Amino acid sequence: MFGTLALDNSDLIVLILICFFAGLIRGFSGFGLSAFVMSLALTIIPPIELIPVCWWMEFFASVFMIKNGWKDSDKKISIILWLGAIFGLPIGIFLTTILDFQTSKIIALVLILILALILLKNFKIQFLSTTAGTGFSGVCAGVATGLASIGGMIVATYVLASQNSARRMRASLVLYILLNSITTFIFLIIFDVMDQKAFMRGVLLAFPSSIGVVLGSILFMQKLEKYYRPFSLGLLISFSLVGLIRFIG
Repeated sequence: MFGTLALDNSDLIVLILICFFAGLIRGFSGFGLSAFVMSLALTIIPPIELIPVCWWMEFFASVFMIKNGWKDSDKKISIILWLGAIFGLPIGIFLTTILDFQTSKIIALVLILILALILLKNFKIQFLSTTAGTGFSGVCAGVATGLASIGGMIVATYVLASQNSARRMRASLVLYILLNSITTFIFLIIFDVMDQKAFMRGVLLAFPSSIGVVLGSILFMQKLEKYYRPFSLGLLISFSLVGLIRFIG
């Protein structure tokens, strides 16, 4: 089994730790698992091989969290965002054929960083509260996924711009990510990225990440909900900065 993973023991231990902490963040915030793994594990596994691994971890996390996610979420918003993302994804994939990958990812990360900083200052973006604004955010998330695999961060930025409670924001993110995983899986199969090695790695690393998700969900208690928005915006800013430093450096 471990030979199929094409990883030595030290790399596997580091990946297990990364995935556990990624799950911890996902369990509390409702997003950030893939961004955390992608920012720290690229020196061990190439990006194209990490994407299907992250899919398995995101899928298991969504299964664990969907009970409360379905009950507490704004289903209309989550579905509109998902439909928009389906429309935007092929646009993003097409753009990757005519744009330089590094340039497109830097543009997306700078946009997320600016939006997160604006939201941190409690600036209200009225357009985002409309149905058109929701659909537009979903399309942008799909494009960002096709361009640089960071569509979840776009959706998180949109959700955090709302005036909903922390519990409702988190649940809406959980539902969106579960819905989007269906679309993503189809594309992973079409492009033959979900091979046996990716399956074995993904299922194995889903165990430590799922433990982290359960613990992170326990931490999401009423007395800590007031810290949800600043914590999540801080995550977006941190992931954006790490991504920009990695590409610029």
